Amino acid sequence: MKVAKKDVIKLHYIGKIKETGEIFDTTYEDVAKEAGIYNEKGIYGPVPIAVGAGHVIKGLDEALEGLEVGKKYTLEIPPEKAFGKRDPKLIKTFTIGQFRRQGIYPFPGLDVEIETESGKKLKGRVMSVSSGRVRVDFNHPFAGKTAVYEVEILEKIEDPIEKVKALIDLRIPRIDFEKVQIEVGEKDVKIDFGEQTLDPRTLVLGEILLESDLKFLGYETVEFKPTVEDLLKPPEAKIEEEEPEKVEPEIEEKSEEPPEEIAKEVEKAEEIEEANEENTVENETKEE
Repeated sequence: MKVAKKDVIKLHYIGKIKETGEIFDTTYEDVAKEAGIYNEKGIYGPVPIAVGAGHVIKGLDEALEGLEVGKKYTLEIPPEKAFGKRDPKLIKTFTIGQFRRQGIYPFPGLDVEIETESGKKLKGRVMSVSSGRVRVDFNHPFAGKTAVYEVEILEKIEDPIEKVKALIDLRIPRIDFEKVQIEVGEKDVKIDFGEQTLDPRTLVLGEILLESDLKFLGYETVEFKPTVEDLLKPPEAKIEEEEPEKVEPEIEEKSEEPPEEIAKEVEKAEEIEEANEENTVENETKEE
């Protein structure tokens, strides 16, 4: 079975630089570790791609067409279809002050990101530092080099739903498929991701790329749930309902004694007070 453009396949590969033998990319975890390019956050194993969609470098994408499923190949990719030819115009000279203003102290071999006066950021590698001048190469590190790929085509996916799943796995590799529902028609695809724990921004980017992939395969309408618009909405602030303040009812203090008894006690108290005043006056008179 041969591979054609727009086929969805799974493959293993090892990418090397012909001139040096340096391994720069691979789907094999053990090879990545041996080559010193292992990424703890990376995902290793057979990678799904749509042939011709640009999921791999141009030269490899083109070379896959016509190959047999289940076979291994060694493919040589020329510079112009790998990482491009070296362009002398991409070697720029800066003053050392431009680096120091950004907190960078350049030396040969240093990978840098330079912000131009227009605000554009460029990634490059310092070539030399002398007389207050810094030369930086903004070509790709492998520009001008021939790439060699050792490729094994493991599978050609035929089932429409499995094709969609494979592309979801490519674009959103940590998706929980148990929560995903997929409907595939002749010209339309509907994908409901359900309640995922992924960062919404990851899902947004995944949906944008996935829509492009599915339209490349020939689908005219691609619907997602939640939509990109829904994912981009700021989270609604949860307003806690404040409980109304409890107003304690005013309670009139009530005496246990009836009003008549209180009046009598007041009269007695007044009589005693008058008697005390009279006694005080009499005592003062006698003393005089």
